[in-house]
Amino acid sequence: MRWQEEIQRRWYLLMKDILKTIKANYSGILLTLILLVGAYLRLYHISQYMTFLGDEGRDMLVVLHMIVNHKFTLLGPTASVGGFFLGPIYYYFMLPFVWAFHLDPSGAAIMVAAFGFVTIYLVYRLGRDMFDEWVGLMAAGLYALSPLVIAYSRSSWNPNPVPFFATAIVYFLWKSVVDKKTKLLFWIGVALGIGLQLHYLFLFFFAVVGVWYLLYGRSWKWVPSYLLGVVGFVVGYAPFLAFELRHGFPNTISIIRFLQEGKDTGLVPMKFVMTLVNVSYRLFGRLVFRMPPPEQIIHLTPFVQWLWPTGIAIVIISSLLIMLLALFGKIPVPWKSEGVLSERWKKGIVLLFLWFFVPLVLFGLYKKGIYDYYFGLFYALPFFMTALIFRLGAVKRIGTWVMAALFAGLLYFNWLGMPFLFTPNNQLAQTKLIARAALDTTGGRPFNFALMTGGNSDHAYRYFFELWGRAPVTIENTVIDPERKTVTDQLVVICELSDCKPLGNSLWEIAGFGRAEIEGESHVSFVTILKLGHYKGKDL
Repeated sequence: MRWQEEIQRRWYLLMKDILKTIKANYSGILLTLILLVGAYLRLYHISQYMTFLGDEGRDMLVVLHMIVNHKFTLLGPTASVGGFFLGPIYYYFMLPFVWAFHLDPSGAAIMVAAFGFVTIYLVYRLGRDMFDEWVGLMAAGLYALSPLVIAYSRSSWNPNPVPFFATAIVYFLWKSVVDKKTKLLFWIGVALGIGLQLHYLFLFFFAVVGVWYLLYGRSWKWVPSYLLGVVGFVVGYAPFLAFELRHGFPNTISIIRFLQEGKDTGLVPMKFVMTLVNVSYRLFGRLVFRMPPPEQIIHLTPFVQWLWPTGIAIVIISSLLIMLLALFGKIPVPWKSEGVLSERWKKGIVLLFLWFFVPLVLFGLYKKGIYDYYFGLFYALPFFMTALIFRLGAVKRIGTWVMAALFAGLLYFNWLGMPFLFTPNNQLAQTKLIARAALDTTGGRPFNFALMTGGNSDHAYRYFFELWGRAPVTIENTVIDPERKTVTDQLVVICELSDCKPLGNSLWEIAGFGRAEIEGESHVSFVTILKLGHYKGKDL
């Protein structure tokens, strides 16, 4: 059976060549797999699972007016605290995607997913260049599978691209010093200007940048590069800066007053310490280890409730200790550490320390609630620190196998927490369905509109009304409209409450319509749609 032996020989040689190719290109293969999985987790049925409520509708209305009516803006959405506004850059990020998807709101969510996808690669590059290939791959793998990171990469919201710009700044900071690529300060400035328009907590990064260059950029030869960084900031901040210049810096003044008043900021020793512990704990727990939110964890067994904080505390302390020992040469590192190469990764560890402690201390001065999305400034950080534990723990064969098993277990644990395991919310489709049903009650005539809700806003419904060319008439007060021409003969009320009583309601859109009576009622999805007309009965 010579022909069978020949087939076996050729099969053996083929498998040998395949294994040799895989071994020679393991990094590229693993990175490709990580990126493919990351893309899948961020894009799978995104239109069915994305959030589409009032804030998202508000942003879509602005972009709709930019595309259809060419009404471009220099002002962004309002900040969550302080009463001031953000810059408009997020709207301009949305614009090409919304246009490409024919004004479908899922285009904006795909834009955020694209930022999240690119951030995975950026995490890999930062870990690889600072340390070695395995640190980059492990950090990117953990980042790609983190359920919380994925959740914030699947919906359109202005803070959601922050992790990309924060990670990019850290990479540029490191490259500008270790590779002496000082021209990167221009792009650092651009990223700071953009980040500040996405969320005002990006101000924390100015402190990170400042401390980094105080350590490594005190020479006079850095001055031209700093000027280049200022130019970059002006470029990145330009849309909002134009608004501020035109109107006398109202938002800048509001921010300064907000900080000076100290109602929401300042040093309260006990709260400061508690915030440091809480933020550190949640940064690792929520991002790396899929820790449930407080309202869920209280329902778990006492042992599990004890295990979460204990395990996470061990990881935080271990990562900081390992980094510190490696920095001072007290433990061996698996990558080359002679001469210039040693300075490269040591500066990387210093930068990770700054990235961790500077925002952490500044968070300690913030007195109000700190939400998960605030951590966008250092989303990638705990993944690097965790990857370093696995990498530096794999010093001998047994250590390598133990760390590999623990790492695989962590990946699998996070895989089980993917955000689309459950039935999709279909908020976008539901909102569209409800808006269409509401329009059908108007008979094609002008109408006023009101939303009765427990916390939403009406922008999501208004977006579809305007998209379909049937924008409701806004009721003005009698000073602006003394003849009440803005009051039509019908008021459509969408009620998201279980107890709908629109008659006599103090909501302006209802009260401004005047005395009314219910002419029609229907139920669509989870809401009640009411059609009101002017009262025609006789007074007693």
